[in-house]
Amino acid sequence: MQAKILVGIGECMVELAQADNGLLRKSFAGDVFNTLWYARAGLDESWTTRFMSAVGTDTVSGEMLSFFESAGIDCSAIQRLENRRPGLYMIHLDEGERSFSYWRETSAARLLAADRRKLAETIETASAIYFSGITLAILPEADVLALIDCLKKARSQGKTIAFDSNIRPALWQDREQMKRLMHLAAGASTICLPSCDDERHAFGDPSSEAVLSRYAAAGADTIVLKDGSGDVVVQSGEGVSRYRTEHVTNPVDTTGAGDSFNGAFLAEFVQTNDIAKSVAAGQTCAARVIQHHGALVTF
Repeated sequence: MQAKILVGIGECMVELAQADNGLLRKSFAGDVFNTLWYARAGLDESWTTRFMSAVGTDTVSGEMLSFFESAGIDCSAIQRLENRRPGLYMIHLDEGERSFSYWRETSAARLLAADRRKLAETIETASAIYFSGITLAILPEADVLALIDCLKKARSQGKTIAFDSNIRPALWQDREQMKRLMHLAAGASTICLPSCDDERHAFGDPSSEAVLSRYAAAGADTIVLKDGSGDVVVQSGEGVSRYRTEHVTNPVDTTGAGDSFNGAFLAEFVQTNDIAKSVAAGQTCAARVIQHHGALVTF
């Protein structure tokens, strides 16, 4: 039987999150890795969950790889680079809402697509691929274009290509570059998983319908539009559907909410191809995650 592999392409960083008594707790997180973490929990044992990234040869990088492996994530597509280190970020919380400080300018993950042969081979062996706008933002533009070319080929072969724009304007050289490369990435994808507020602020979309139309025009087959505690709206070949999101009374930390939705959604979708079940799985997972601290929660 042919191997079934979900590949996530992106960055993982050292995370410093608030703990009790003014202390900070160290962990490892990043949007694509977070999504793989939750996807792994929802996939059966016939699936391999593989992370494509780059780390250093330092002690912290070694700890990071050990953490990945303990979580059931395949590390065979992770490169170890001399004179590079993982990025680091700190979470600041205000009544459950989060903001971040980053130290990532020379992170190893910025070179994850520099080896074109490894990039092509990793995507060629995958059954499904997940990447994000942060993946695009941290890479040189030539590497982004190489990645998108590989994803277009994978899509033409019938593979699931999932993309969350996860817009972080501060990571981009300029807004026009961001818009142009996001458009190309959406066009290489079968499923897009944007968030309403991000899209409105970055692209000036006046409504959810405008976001859906823009992604459809770019070439995405299915758009799953998240809106925090609002409805999830899905546009596909079968039309537009709305899925109510259950209210969470006392959210503790919204870090990782979108990533957890994406992971649970993808795990269900690649196994059942059922949009309604996949949205429900994503909503349930995200609701549980925001009732805990940190991006990665074990249930």
